[in-house]
Amino acid sequence: MSTPSTTLRELTGLPASPAPLADSVLVMIDLQNTYTRGVMALEGVEPAIDEAAALLDRARSAGIPIVHVQHDAGEGTPYDVRDEIGAIVDRVAPREGEHRIVKNFPNSFVGTDLESHLRGKDATNLVLAGFMTHMCVNSTARGAFNAGFAPSVVAGATATRALPGPDGTVSASALQSASLAALSDMFAVVVPDATAIPD
Repeated sequence: MSTPSTTLRELTGLPASPAPLADSVLVMIDLQNTYTRGVMALEGVEPAIDEAAALLDRARSAGIPIVHVQHDAGEGTPYDVRDEIGAIVDRVAPREGEHRIVKNFPNSFVGTDLESHLRGKDATNLVLAGFMTHMCVNSTARGAFNAGFAPSVVAGATATRALPGPDGTVSASALQSASLAALSDMFAVVVPDATAIPD
């Protein structure tokens, strides 16, 4: 087994530690019923929702801005925001005054007001949680980085599913690890759980 090389973050002098929660905006990505059952059920989804709920509670107590992102793929799909299947899970659902964005692409910045909303809050640091790690969390973290924001991803508040690959099935755990490693190479600070984000 080869020894891991240094990350591009280290080589280019980017921060290795997350910003304090008090100086951040929490972005909750696609924490929808979609991923809790049926064809899109994710491995480890319930512990990830628990971790996201703990992070959300901390953010509310800290009084920081919170953004809830919800994916819509149209009526009759597992991402139908007009139906219960596409609704945000009750225990992490938005409260009055928390910004909600409906998106149609994996990157939460595409075709939405997310960037202008964050600019209006003078935001730099983002804390990301949600689903799926390899898809919308990955795309949104990269989009945030490319737009000049500093994202941190809470690994314990994310989850994914097994996928077919060119050499057979890629397990959910392998895809989860690879997705987080790819993000931590350049695009985001990745921390294991919410407790690793300082107050």
